[in-house]
Amino acid sequence: MKFIKIFGLLCLCGVFSGANAANITIYHSPSCPHCHHARDFIEHELVYVYDTISVREVNVMEQSNRDEFISTIKKCEYKTGGVPVMVIGEKCFQGYAESMNDEIRAAVEIDLSAEQKQTAKSNKAEFDKDKDSFVANHSDRKNAITKSEPDVKKNLNKTNTNNVLLGGFIILLVLGLGFVLFKKQK
Repeated sequence: MKFIKIFGLLCLCGVFSGANAANITIYHSPSCPHCHHARDFIEHELVYVYDTISVREVNVMEQSNRDEFISTIKKCEYKTGGVPVMVIGEKCFQGYAESMNDEIRAAVEIDLSAEQKQTAKSNKAEFDKDKDSFVANHSDRKNAITKSEPDVKKNLNKTNTNNVLLGGFIILLVLGLGFVLFKKQK
């Protein structure tokens, strides 16, 4: 009986130790320079220093992501839809400047265990000492980032429909122009 209690407690600890990895969602636009800087910071530093985080990138210019973005803006109580918007655990950030990096790191560390914080501290020291070598030795961390891709088939169908409509419009335009020119010659 004692073994079962200890085993159950260890399992419970294992479940909760995995649950304290920070999840980051970054809402961005491809044309936003601040978004690119925020994504670079996350992609080229945070995922290496904090080896338990996962990052989800959401392009707000894709129609399929708009409802989620609007919902996030409301949840974060922002008055505008400016990007980037980063959600780290329960904390929201809108906009980006390098001066925010320490605050972003603090948000990532909120739910980390003492051991995970120590690992991050060691990772940061190694990262700062020789970034290229550290990144090369931890290339698997690139997998920490997932992109919210639009439904390719849906967009392909939309593109095909638009092409058919455009082609029909051009045909009508050419026929109309031909009719006008032909009538003018008579």
